[in-house]
Amino acid sequence: METTLAKTALFMDEESWELRLYVAGQTPKSVMALANLKKYCEQYLKGRYSIEVIDLLKNPQLAEGDQILAIPTLVRKVPEPIRKIIGDLSNEEKVLVGLDIRVVGGKNQ
Repeated sequence: METTLAKTALFMDEESWELRLYVAGQTPKSVMALANLKKYCEQYLKGRYSIEVIDLLKNPQLAEGDQILAIPTLVRKVPEPIRKIIGDLSNEEKVLVGLDIRVVGGKNQ
């Protein structure tokens, strides 16, 4: 069964989300990851999220706290449990699953 995320409805409670994106400067992957993250947050978490962008070129010591091994890496701090997604976040479905953003609905039949 094929689902279309564009035709889904969000089914979540009103908890707030704290997300941290680790990047290394303005690389194409880092820029794309931030743009994709903002797009998904506005679409599925509007008004209930905060994004902290950490540039490891400026603050490399901050990678230790979240055990960052690759960049870009997205870390969901809240709600718990902590989750991590590595890459440019271009695959919407994988990002939603990785962040545990539950959607209901699907392809109109």
